[in-house]
Amino acid sequence: MTTKPEEANGSRKRKPRPQGLEDWRQWPNYEAATLGLRNYWYPTVWARDLGDKPQGIKLLGENIMLIREGSEVYALHDRCPHRGVKLSEGKKVFPGTVSCPYHGWTFDVTDGRLCAALPDGPDSPIVGNVSVRSYPTEEALGLVWVFVGDEKPTPLRDQLPEELFTNDYVAGGRITPGRYGNWRFAVENGFDEGHARYLHRDQAFMMFRQMPGWARTKIVADEDGDWLFRVQESVEYESDFPGLGKWPRRKITQVAQRKMTPGEVGKRLDPTIRSLNLPGHISVRLPGLLRVAWTTYLHFEWYVPEDENHHRYVQYAVRFKTGPSDFAFRLRYWTYIRWLFHGKFTGRDAWMVEEMDAPPERLFRPDVSITRWRRLVESAFEPKQDKKKPAPAKKP
Repeated sequence: MTTKPEEANGSRKRKPRPQGLEDWRQWPNYEAATLGLRNYWYPTVWARDLGDKPQGIKLLGENIMLIREGSEVYALHDRCPHRGVKLSEGKKVFPGTVSCPYHGWTFDVTDGRLCAALPDGPDSPIVGNVSVRSYPTEEALGLVWVFVGDEKPTPLRDQLPEELFTNDYVAGGRITPGRYGNWRFAVENGFDEGHARYLHRDQAFMMFRQMPGWARTKIVADEDGDWLFRVQESVEYESDFPGLGKWPRRKITQVAQRKMTPGEVGKRLDPTIRSLNLPGHISVRLPGLLRVAWTTYLHFEWYVPEDENHHRYVQYAVRFKTGPSDFAFRLRYWTYIRWLFHGKFTGRDAWMVEEMDAPPERLFRPDVSITRWRRLVESAFEPKQDKKKPAPAKKP
């Protein structure tokens, strides 16, 4: 073996690798957002499931108690200031209140003010001098939303897809609390360009769909810069890999093929979905919402931070039909979509999010979807006219 001169004297050195290629230092705000982004609305529970019995949840590292009083929903910090017991373990003793299960400290659910300390009598001097934090809440899309942040809440509608307010539809959904994995891994997996072509190829939900082997994709933003879209510029369904052979092999069941590239949409595409003029069929926006345009319905995923290692996973399928189609879609959802898509299919994503351990990492060409998403989060911290600056959630 010929030895190069610089090797012989030991002077040959590796070229220094630019910092940030294997870690997240080039995205400092993203790296800091372990517990999520503050000053946003987050979906929590189904509105139909919340009554006058308090429920405890965790959002952005904060314990929060939810309770319904009449037609309104309220949220308080889920910790009694007396000895730190969770208020969600208590009950409603008086209308409009919740009482701690330990010593009966009783708080007004509308503002968190202590209005009674039952074992200390009606004239307890602590009353009026203690309160717990309250959080803004709203109900929309059949869900209870909680605003977590230090600024005045923006209108919830500004944060949600407009098509959910301007069209009639029927919906089905699934909420999975305590899903393991940091919320950022979950968003990255959802918007990831390459994993579906391999990870999901053999799943039952894809049995009658011809999956591409690979594609060349670019990421584009909408006019307002709120949404990022995956736009496929070219698609290959089978290729020769030098020294290895052809991959993937087309399965006999994959007889249906649907392409959602600019100017090339399925003939069965729902008219309402077509009218949205989406550049690509998968898109993402802050603080962690994914939208997937299937042929006849839209699928949404919210990745709601709970703590460093868990997130609440909200899935929501929407069909823009009413009347007889209402029942047909509900039947399809409960017998097919909920089982194969919202269960088995995304369950494999949950497996990967749980296994993910990054950084360090080495990205490749399809990961442009991930890097653009990270840049979107970073850009949210830049001063913008008429836009609030979010903040990473801090550890409690």
